[in-house]
Amino acid sequence: MSVPHTQKNVPSPYTPTVLEVDLRGMAQGCHLRLYEFLGARHMKINGRSGVRFVLWAPHATRIRILGDFNQWDGSKHEMVRCDHSGVWELFVPSLKVGVLYKFEISGPGGFLVEKADPFALAAELRPGTASKVGMDSPYVWGDAEWMRQRKSRNWAAEPVSIYEVHLGSWRRSHRDENRWLTYLELADVLIPYVKEFGFTHVELLPITEHPLDDSWGYQVCGYFAATVRYGPPGDLCSFIDRCHKEGIGVILDWVPAHFPKDRHGLGFFDGSHLYEYPNPLQGEHMDWGTLIYNYGRGEVRSFLLSSASFWAERYHVDGIRVDAVSSMLYLDYSREEGQWIPNEYGGRENLEAVEFLKSFNEIIHREFPGILIIAEESTAFPMVTRPVCEGGLGFDMKWNMGWMNDVLAYMGKDFSERNPHHYGLTYPLTYAFAENFLLPFSHDEVVHEKKSLLGKMPGTTWAKFANLRLLYLYQFAFPGKKLLFMGQEFAQSAEWDFSASLDWEESLQKPHREMAQFLADLLRVYREQPALYEMDFSESGTTLYQEDASFFSIRRRGGDAREVLLCLFNFTQVLQRECRMGVDSPGAYHEIINSDDLRYGGSSHVKEHVIHADSTRWQDKSHSLVITLPPLSGVVLKQSLSH
Repeated sequence: MSVPHTQKNVPSPYTPTVLEVDLRGMAQGCHLRLYEFLGARHMKINGRSGVRFVLWAPHATRIRILGDFNQWDGSKHEMVRCDHSGVWELFVPSLKVGVLYKFEISGPGGFLVEKADPFALAAELRPGTASKVGMDSPYVWGDAEWMRQRKSRNWAAEPVSIYEVHLGSWRRSHRDENRWLTYLELADVLIPYVKEFGFTHVELLPITEHPLDDSWGYQVCGYFAATVRYGPPGDLCSFIDRCHKEGIGVILDWVPAHFPKDRHGLGFFDGSHLYEYPNPLQGEHMDWGTLIYNYGRGEVRSFLLSSASFWAERYHVDGIRVDAVSSMLYLDYSREEGQWIPNEYGGRENLEAVEFLKSFNEIIHREFPGILIIAEESTAFPMVTRPVCEGGLGFDMKWNMGWMNDVLAYMGKDFSERNPHHYGLTYPLTYAFAENFLLPFSHDEVVHEKKSLLGKMPGTTWAKFANLRLLYLYQFAFPGKKLLFMGQEFAQSAEWDFSASLDWEESLQKPHREMAQFLADLLRVYREQPALYEMDFSESGTTLYQEDASFFSIRRRGGDAREVLLCLFNFTQVLQRECRMGVDSPGAYHEIINSDDLRYGGSSHVKEHVIHADSTRWQDKSHSLVITLPPLSGVVLKQSLSH
């Protein structure tokens, strides 16, 4: 059995408590709960309550604890180095939860800096940079049934529709100087909103603590601290708990690819390149002004692994969307020749990052059954969503960035230019089953003068809305899980502004209300029709039929071969009369949703909602039906089966 380390002349009546087994696991890169012994934790030692501080800083020569409890003078609170491991510790009696603190770290060559705690459970609001002693487990969960059922979920064969949200700009309180809503206030309004639309999940842009609002949370300093912008950690637990009680999963954006250079952060932490690669050709993202984790260092791998584990265990998140995976995989990511160092075989792959991701996915899936791990990966790196035992990286899903780019490029073209570029809609089916894809229209597509989705559409106001309805119908008919960013559900006209609310007044206007109604109905159809989700990752579940560049159809089927949907599209401004489509059998085919319906702001040009197939052979089918498609419209048909 491992025993605590001891050291002579310890300037404290308390014996160090760090165990050898934890130190070994941390160094080997396989410890997934470092937060249980590193950081500042309120506890009792030798019968006295106080706070135990533990920090990994192997190159430090002296570490003092500064805080509001000692007037930011650390002379009386000097930490003790446990041994060769580089872990320092001190127990300070009588300290309470909520005190602010930093570590004053001295190192070689006169190095002296004040650092925040990498394992802090809370931090003060920017521009303050101090850590805050948090309470370990203040929340009593009420989602036991959800968590039990989640263990056996097979999301690959279930509907997954994700509402991506930036909590600071979804809605703000205009009565109080445009302030952020709190976690509890958001629970009261956001959860019913998501449930009313019928999304299965919410995805939160990073809520890990970050110093710069403009980064949207993607430049993280506190990997174990929920941002205080919206309230204390327990209130975030309550938000997630209430999501689960309403049947909504919660996915967290997580950033293991890079971290900011802020002086109080992880960079050059103890006078050495502790967390980042030492060579800037490996250790810096020039485009982003950030540092890259050293995935070859065991302690760094354990740090990242523990962060993901922390959010799954302590906050019950149902999914982790791993940001910027491409930048992790490639040593030459966004670099010119001569600006990067090849791997040991002369290649461009970061072999250490590849091995970390494989290990990460295996461990998190094993420890938290039913959790989703999604890669934001934009290249053709092979087997991202294949099991590690088969040579893959082990992710559950991958964002289909190629599909998104091709589709938006096509939809943004003037109608007179579309015909030669129709492959932008159909070509993605040639690789749609190479990975387990998720189809995203994310926040990245509606900022930096890219325009909103509605703003990307050509033509008159009516044509813009018709195009967008058609785009959404195409997204839900195409194989793959779905993601929409907030505001897209009611076709917000303006680009996303992280510093203000969505335009809720605009959402009340007629065309925007009609768009919201269409999307809510589309989400309902998606959940009710197994053909739209059960075979998302199987080539046998989808067939494309293309008559010409203006009219094509997608046939989707479910696990039960009798569950078949016919999805027909007209991407031109021309009425397409008597379009014929092959079907398997005669009978009545009922319209289950039509983007041109008058309720959605369409022209309602076609009144026929039931179509009968005849015995005319067409395509590779023994029967066929004839349908007229209005301009810029799509329809989904389902055969009425007799019982």
